[in-house]
Amino acid sequence: MSLNAIPSHRPARPVRTPVPVPADFQSLDQAHRAALEMLEHLDFLVRRLVDRGMDDEVRRQAGEVLDYFNGPGLDHHAQEERLVFPALLASGDAVLVQYVNRLQQDHGWIEEDWRELAPQVEAIAAGYDWYDPAMLQAAAPVFTELCREHIALEECVVYPAAQNLLRHAKH
Repeated sequence: MSLNAIPSHRPARPVRTPVPVPADFQSLDQAHRAALEMLEHLDFLVRRLVDRGMDDEVRRQAGEVLDYFNGPGLDHHAQEERLVFPALLASGDAVLVQYVNRLQQDHGWIEEDWRELAPQVEAIAAGYDWYDPAMLQAAAPVFTELCREHIALEECVVYPAAQNLLRHAKH
């Protein structure tokens, strides 16, 4: 019997509003681990460029950093905005709302910082020598620190609060 076929002795069920998809916190945590790894690669390649210049390892790691922050990193923020933040913003908890507002602002700043860094990292990944070491030395630590603080706030405060809200919503 198909799922759409309802036995004739039962009345049709009413159409209900869709249930929101809960955040997959394991997947979100894995994205954080990947981001932290890519931040280590970014730090490595900046130091290595200053100390030794361009080499195959720097180009390889630059490519990984570029691929992550242009793809899964951006997708991760979109998932948080869609699956985690709305319930917290609607919670009525002023402190949580303030944290979520900060994280939303961080998302904008992270994207803005990455847009400045990306052409440099892309040049390195492609093996071009027109990158600006001084710009990288100044911008990479700012980007890295913001990302690390952002992840810490999510993992220590916001994700546990969101999980708690989801547990209580089920009961």
